[in-house]
This record gives sequence, C-alpha cells and structure tokens, in this order.
Amino acid sequence: MMSSMITKRADHLLIAGMIDPNSRVLDVGCSDGGLLQLLAEQKNVDARGVELSQEGVNKCVANGLSVVQGDADRDLDIYPDAAFDYAVLSQTIQATQNPRHVLEQLLRISRHTIVSFPNFGHWRVRWSLGVRGRMPVTENLTYSWYETPNIHFCTIRDFSALVEEIGATIDDQIALDSRGTKLGASATGRFANLMAEQAVFLLRK
Repeated sequence: MMSSMITKRADHLLIAGMIDPNSRVLDVGCSDGGLLQLLAEQKNVDARGVELSQEGVNKCVANGLSVVQGDADRDLDIYPDAAFDYAVLSQTIQATQNPRHVLEQLLRISRHTIVSFPNFGHWRVRWSLGVRGRMPVTENLTYSWYETPNIHFCTIRDFSALVEEIGATIDDQIALDSRGTKLGASATGRFANLMAEQAVFLLRK
C-alpha cells in the first residue's frame, strides 16, 4: 500500500489531465513519486520514473513505484525511440546541464512530452533584479543563489523559442500562478510571460 507521505502538487493534476489512461509514462526527475502515484491511481498507466537522488529513489520504491536512479543529461540516450507514450519533465529542466539535449531526447523517446518549469520572466523576478539588485527568492524559486540546484533559468518566451528551434510542436500550454492555478492567458502570450510563475507545455516532435 502506498504511503500518504508522498508530495501532492497542484501542477501534477494539470499534467495528469494531459495524459490518456492506460498509457506508458516516464517521469524524469520524479522526486518522491507524487506524479507517478497519481497517474497509477487515476489513469491506470504503466508508470516508470528516473530520479537522480538516492533518497528520492528510496521513497518511490518504498511506495511500490518503479523508479531507477539516473541522470537526465546522460541516461535518456539509452532509451529506444518512441518507448513511451508520454515523457514528463516536471520542474526539472532548469536543473539539467544541457536542457536542449534533454528536451530532444524526451521528444525522441516519447510520442508526447510534457515539460513544466518556473518562469524567470515573472514580474516579481524582474522587480527583484531590477529594483533590489538581488537574485529572486519566490514560492517557485525557493533557493538562495549560493545553494540553488537551478542552473539554467528561462522565461516562457525562451522556452517557446527553444521548442521552435528544435522543430517541435506545441499541442497545449498552460500558464499558472504560484499555487498551480491556471491564468486566463495562454502560456505563450505576453501577459503570461509577465504574470505566470510557472508553465506547463505539451509537446510532440
């Protein structure tokens, strides 16, 4: 029986809504397995995960989830083409060494790729840099500059430009506030790039 200690996140519900029942899903950077558990319970998917930290892997395995330790920057290359219906990279792309390579691999190994990330173009981030002259700390960017695992910050417009550059198609996009609530604008609009604290994209090659 799965533990109730697994983290529940609002954006996981939105991601789950993009995934068809009975699909094959790979969650890359799955942390404690919150999304995998949700998908297994609500969508009856074949849910698998890759997690860098041993602590995260241990939590997932203890809750009956199929998760292996791995590094998104290196280990996605070993998966065959179209091995999954969906590959998910949730709040992780900014912590990878080579985001473009990781995204290209996700698009290669899955029919659909879902990516969520904190938006560095949010107005609070701009205010902190422009007025205070300090690196921002927000609900979605919780680390101080000297301890953050996030090494490649981007805005919604930056990510959209990367998607176009690698020739992928955006099938859906959702702009969210800090609590994971949808904003009124699409995630590629000017309003969203200023007001959204995070975004979720559904992509395909």
